[in-house]
Amino acid sequence: MASRLVLTALQLDEVVAHCLRAFPEEGCGLLAGDPSTGKVLRVFPTANASRSSRVYTVDPRDLLRADRESEAAGMVILGVFHSHTHTDPYPSPTDVDQAPDPGWHYVLVSLRDELASLRSYRIAGGAVTEETVAVEG
Repeated sequence: MASRLVLTALQLDEVVAHCLRAFPEEGCGLLAGDPSTGKVLRVFPTANASRSSRVYTVDPRDLLRADRESEAAGMVILGVFHSHTHTDPYPSPTDVDQAPDPGWHYVLVSLRDELASLRSYRIAGGAVTEETVAVEG
C-alpha cells in the first residue's frame, strides 16, 4: 500500500474544478488507480447525496458506476475526495467517523481561501496521518 498519492496536474485541476462547481455544497468524488503505487489513473466526480455545505455522501449510484468501471479497466477505488467550503483541508470528526476503508486515500480540498488547497490523509482506527501528494506533469 502506497504512503503517498500521485496525481497528474490535469487530475488535480479536475478535482478542484468539481469542488468549485458544487459550491456552496461540499463537492465529492472517487479516485481510482493502482493501490501499490498510489497513482491515480481516473477521477470520478460524483453527486453529493447529502446536498449539504457541511457533510458529504457519495451518491450510491455513482459509487457503483465508479466501482464497475474501475474494475473493468483493471483499477481499484483508491480513495475519496471532498471539499470543505469554509475550513482547512483537514478531516473533521465526522470525516474520521465515516471513513469507510483504512486503505483509502482521503483527499480534502479547502475552498475557504481565494486559492483552493488540497491535502491527503490516511485514516485508520480514528488516527489521521497526512501523506505526500505528488503532482506529475
